[in-house]
Amino acid sequence: MPKNSKVVKRELDDEVIESVKDLLSNEDSADDAFKKSELIVDVQEEKDTDVEEGSEVEDERPAWNSKLQYILAQVGFSVGLGNVWRFPYLCQKNGGGAYLLPYLILLLVIGIPLFFLELSVGQRIRRGSIGVWNYISPKLGGIGFASCVVCFFVALYYNVIIGWSLFYFSQSFQQPLPWDQCPLVKNASHTFVEPECEKSSATTYYWYREALNISSSISESGGLNWKMTVCLLAAWVVVCLAMIKGIQSSGKIMYFSSLFPYVVLICFLIRALLLNGSIDGIRHMFTPELEIMLEPKVWREAAAQVFFALGLGFGGVIAFSSYNKRDNNCHFDAVLVSFINFFTSILATLVVFAVLGFKANVINEKCIAENLEMIIKLVKTGNISQDIIPHHINFSAVAAEDYHLVYDIIQKVKEEEFPALHLNSCQIEDELNKAVQGTGLAFIAFTEAMTHFPASPFWSVMFFLMLVNLGLGSMFGTIEGIITPIVDTFKVRKEILTVICCLLAFCIGLMFVQRSGNYFVTMFDDYSATLPLLIVVILENIAVSFVYGIDKHQRNF
Repeated sequence: MPKNSKVVKRELDDEVIESVKDLLSNEDSADDAFKKSELIVDVQEEKDTDVEEGSEVEDERPAWNSKLQYILAQVGFSVGLGNVWRFPYLCQKNGGGAYLLPYLILLLVIGIPLFFLELSVGQRIRRGSIGVWNYISPKLGGIGFASCVVCFFVALYYNVIIGWSLFYFSQSFQQPLPWDQCPLVKNASHTFVEPECEKSSATTYYWYREALNISSSISESGGLNWKMTVCLLAAWVVVCLAMIKGIQSSGKIMYFSSLFPYVVLICFLIRALLLNGSIDGIRHMFTPELEIMLEPKVWREAAAQVFFALGLGFGGVIAFSSYNKRDNNCHFDAVLVSFINFFTSILATLVVFAVLGFKANVINEKCIAENLEMIIKLVKTGNISQDIIPHHINFSAVAAEDYHLVYDIIQKVKEEEFPALHLNSCQIEDELNKAVQGTGLAFIAFTEAMTHFPASPFWSVMFFLMLVNLGLGSMFGTIEGIITPIVDTFKVRKEILTVICCLLAFCIGLMFVQRSGNYFVTMFDDYSATLPLLIVVILENIAVSFVYGIDKHQRNF
């Protein structure tokens, strides 16, 4: 039977419409014409082939210059300020080393599979979040729009934090650092220390009064803080310039913004380990409180941190992976990026608590000195007998162990009168148990610790430059989660859309650089992303499992 007979063609193409059969029956050369034609066959298999196996439009899609550039982009997006701020705080709050086990279990059971899901659909369908879910089903396009909205909300306040870091970075080129000591107030008769600063600390006062110039409540705007407004503008200009050419511009910056924080963290860790008391902080950090691990709250907070740490639901992961080749090994990428993120959190936690251990020792030494003066006065006035003080103790040079011995003796001897003496036990653990999170960790606790470092301006410059880089890496992924889906869906110019997006975000972001802006940052951080991200990720699972199909997804990968 001839090769091009209509009978054979009907057997091979029985699902194709009649007009196509006629074309195929004419002659062999019609095959080439058919491949180049723009006929659209309304069959799901044809749709799959067009989108998943490539077309002229897909072939024109930009691609990463190298696999390393892509991995650094994903690492830069997932590793952010939360690794330095939130993870150490949650680890301390939820039982130290006991928190790491629930986190690691949830990372393996939930985090890596969901991360792989987003990598795979973005890479296979080669579109942003809106296009991916629209392709799976037009009714699911809202998932992509929801991701874009969440990204925009997060970008609004996240870049404000980068602006704060830029402000502190610019102020770090001074010796001594401007937050090293409380300011002096002069009046007609004499000079005295600012009372509000004396009651708290120099770093706390500088953060709230000098940097933020914060108002008393969220209802009291207080006008724009011009210093932070300029810093916010600078932050958005940097983001806009980095993103304006898409991955061609942001990809090159990733080499610096993704790798530099690791250099700083390792330098900080080495320096911190050489400080007195750093081992106390690390020991406290990883001393497990196993009974806390059984509480549901610990698992819930660990799950939330896994979501935030990997950037699940934002659309940035899908956007970055959409510029990959379809045969890229995304199984390996998912595991690699997830564990890099986890070990970065561990590294940051070691640095944070080594520094906090040093800070606690400095405060503890000051506490012991102040309380020794009180004990000496009580001995001189006869309120405490000299006979109860051990003879080997010299008040001119008292170690922490000797002070605790004296304190325990006085507490036993003066059992009823002891509260009236107002003596403090000065335990390092008490200071380390004061959980500090978020902006308080970076702009109060860390800055205070660095004032005690030798060459403190150098370490301050390095620390805040690291924060800026960590923030920018996450911002690039967040903005990509907005820009890529809109460009893919509405075919607008990326350069124009990037400028409009950054300009709009800056204008709306002015609410965060009012004197009351810190209250809005806290509110957005608590409520703008947590629940929406959870809903988005649940819908993504439903879309792939029940609409796209598990079997089809497995065949593709």
